[in-house]
Amino acid sequence: MSQYSAYPRYVTTGCDWFPRIPEHWILDRAKWAVMSCQNGVWGSEPDGDDDLVCIRVADFDRQSLTISTTNLTMRSIPYKDRNTRLLKNGDLLIEKSGGGDQQLVGAVVEYNQDFPAVSSNFVARMEVNDNTDSRFIVYVHSHLYSGRVNYRSIKQTTGIQNLDSSAYLNEIIAYPPLDEQKSIARFLDHKTAQIDALIAKKQLLLDKLAEQRTALISQAVTKGLDPSVPMKDSGVEWLGEIPEHWEIWKVTHGFNQIGSGTTPKSDNPLFYDGDVPWVTTSELREGTIFDTSQKVTEEALAQYSALKLYPKGSLAIAMYGATIGRLGIFGVDATVNQACCVYSQPTVFDTRFIYYWLWMRRPVLISLSNGGGQPNLSQDDLKKLWIPIPDISEQKNIVQYLDKKVPQVDARITKVQTIIDKLNEYRAALITNAVTGKIDVRDFRLPTTTEQRELAHG
Repeated sequence: MSQYSAYPRYVTTGCDWFPRIPEHWILDRAKWAVMSCQNGVWGSEPDGDDDLVCIRVADFDRQSLTISTTNLTMRSIPYKDRNTRLLKNGDLLIEKSGGGDQQLVGAVVEYNQDFPAVSSNFVARMEVNDNTDSRFIVYVHSHLYSGRVNYRSIKQTTGIQNLDSSAYLNEIIAYPPLDEQKSIARFLDHKTAQIDALIAKKQLLLDKLAEQRTALISQAVTKGLDPSVPMKDSGVEWLGEIPEHWEIWKVTHGFNQIGSGTTPKSDNPLFYDGDVPWVTTSELREGTIFDTSQKVTEEALAQYSALKLYPKGSLAIAMYGATIGRLGIFGVDATVNQACCVYSQPTVFDTRFIYYWLWMRRPVLISLSNGGGQPNLSQDDLKKLWIPIPDISEQKNIVQYLDKKVPQVDARITKVQTIIDKLNEYRAALITNAVTGKIDVRDFRLPTTTEQRELAHG
């Protein structure tokens, strides 16, 4: 980015997200970039007569700021509903309902397709006016989104976030002349495509490392470390063969204590801010737990018989919802809430061997879960497990091997993820610098085919 200089002169604006802009740019409301902001329509089940593609928030490609056509939805949309809502190439789509804890509602993408479609009722269509480049405006909204400018226009009375589009579009943005908008858009399309290609390569490597980690653990805890030992049928279809000298134990026979916990009444101050670690599923992150965000008191332990204190070295597994199957080993004596099941006081098991085995088997555990909106495991499900194991000495050897090898893979995963994070940060910074006028890209031109070939070959 160093080859792009700053503009000769800037003016101070007083706007936090466009603090200084080139003197020939103007500030105005975001709404003046569009001629309309119209909610979409969901229609009804497709019937073969009035079927039409309906673009959902799930179709937003938040990386390229366009539409993904991978898994489009067909809906029956009557003519009266589609007549004024048909999308055209260059329209902007804004997410009006949705979001979540980690992702605010209000993303904006460009409809970059030529086939007829409408947007869903959770998405509004914005038609860009003739004096504005749609691609430039998409990048402006990306800058606003990364700066959480949309946050103050969000209303949330239930679990769903709703964007007040009128309030949001009343925010101030900066407009360069139209030809300059197009230069900025060309520059960002080219540069972000290069960054995205690098990210895709790193993501592919990340996926391969994750597969390597899974295969490493799976091989060790189901086949052992010696590939020359005789094998036998395990009697479990998904598991296949296991070493001939291994035995299969039910977990209830391999741990002296299997249980859960509870949540003391939150409105009683006598039960909280004590010294006893209280593990919830948020603490289960495939590691050793030495501390917890909340602690309970000795009084809580005395009042709640279900609030058992489990010794250091116990293994907890999450039973409910999005965290189902997550694991943690206690580095201190601790108690748990009702969403955790704890394996404690092993007899024939090495706890870390079972930790690795459960980690490997998480997809199978999830498939065994039941429930409507969210998957749930019960203590009974986790007590019924049969686990093939060698003797305790061989279990410890396997654990020692995995404790050495897995962190090596994890370190590579962390390194690659750090690179991806930095590339995404650079990408966001590049967009911000271009759409706020920190860099002058008016002279940018796309490289010729010859230049691209020379760059590709170094």
